[in-house]
Amino acid sequence: MDITLDRQQSNEALIKIKLKENDYQPRVSQKIKEYSRKAQLKGFRPGKVPLGLIRKMYGKSIMVDEINHMLAHSLNDYIKEKDLKILGDPLPNLEKSRNIDWDHQKDFEFEYNIGLVGEFKYDLEKSKVTELNIKIEPKMVNEELENIRKNYGERIVVETSAAEDILHGVLSEGSSENEREVALPISKIDKKEQKKFIGLKSGDSINFDLFKAIKDDTYRTRLLGVSEEELAGSRSKVDFKLKEIRRITPAELNQEFYDKLFGEGQVNSELELKEKIKDYLHNSFNRDTKSFLNYSIRKEILKTTKMSLPDEFLKRWLLATNEGKVEQADIEREYQDYADEMKWNLILNRVAEDHDIKVENQEVVDRAKQMIAAQFASSGIGSQMNDQLEAFADNYLKGNEGQNYLQVFNQVRNDKIMEVIKEKIRIVKKEVDIDQFQKEMSR
Repeated sequence: MDITLDRQQSNEALIKIKLKENDYQPRVSQKIKEYSRKAQLKGFRPGKVPLGLIRKMYGKSIMVDEINHMLAHSLNDYIKEKDLKILGDPLPNLEKSRNIDWDHQKDFEFEYNIGLVGEFKYDLEKSKVTELNIKIEPKMVNEELENIRKNYGERIVVETSAAEDILHGVLSEGSSENEREVALPISKIDKKEQKKFIGLKSGDSINFDLFKAIKDDTYRTRLLGVSEEELAGSRSKVDFKLKEIRRITPAELNQEFYDKLFGEGQVNSELELKEKIKDYLHNSFNRDTKSFLNYSIRKEILKTTKMSLPDEFLKRWLLATNEGKVEQADIEREYQDYADEMKWNLILNRVAEDHDIKVENQEVVDRAKQMIAAQFASSGIGSQMNDQLEAFADNYLKGNEGQNYLQVFNQVRNDKIMEVIKEKIRIVKKEVDIDQFQKEMSR
């Protein structure tokens, strides 16, 4: 057997494998003998079928199987031996394979295209990103307090609609066949259109332009009970017959309310409640700002790291491995996102190698326990399950054929890599309000 590497570009190469008859024939002959010992054919005693007959009946298929088996192992061994950093999987030259004459040919030549990781260098010290921190303003705390009071408030039925009410009734597009029972909060209606819905009484009917009143496409589809595709064909003008007006009376700020929220004696005043809300908002925003910081770091390092991928090879590989599932146009449209993700993973792996980052099994178990504890806490049973966390974590990590373990392992590993990156790059902190933060996120 002869294997050669032809580097066509810095990040793409051709592996050629030449097989002569004496490379594969001993394996084929051995396999034919095994078939002969096991074969059961009419007219022959078990294990006494002539080798010539087995060769005639199965020789070609045995040869093809053995050659394919040799090729797969030889190719993988060669890649490991030469320490080739490949991307994707080797792609066989199918046109050349189709021209093989398996009936008469004795010597064979096979070709495989491979994509290679090109040389690249990253320089974390030269990277600079801005870390945004959201200011917790009194207005935000007050709004959250009002939302909490409404969630725990009393629902009452009123006679005349006001801006804070929810209208329950029947929505139709011109015929009884398209009637739907809906709940329509006036707060969801565009402010310019809200006056049409204020001052209504039970039994009143109103005809309005749905596309003017409701600007949110997703909410419009929910009201009409249609898909986004069907929404375009929906009538603009709709009828609404009011059946009932409901109003939420916010819960009173008293000790009973505080105890219901946090447990007896944990909060004793409106001031203490606002501090709790402020902490909650801070933790909630921290998740968003951390995620945005990681996104900004990824974007900056990708921009400053020059790396060449075998783009055309990867596109062919994606098409081949997703045959029947995607079209070439899909790959062209989504390739840049795929390429960026591949580059980012290559950079993370290089950082891990350079800084000898390793993940111990106990770290994976601890992370799984944290995840499960957080789920229990959100359901209000966290403290009751603490002594069983180890068993729950073990059961979870063994599930899904090992994929759960791998997922948590990668989370821990990536977090450790990001910690190293954040120590190396320059991070400038900037305080912004929630509107500025959302504007930055939408860029």
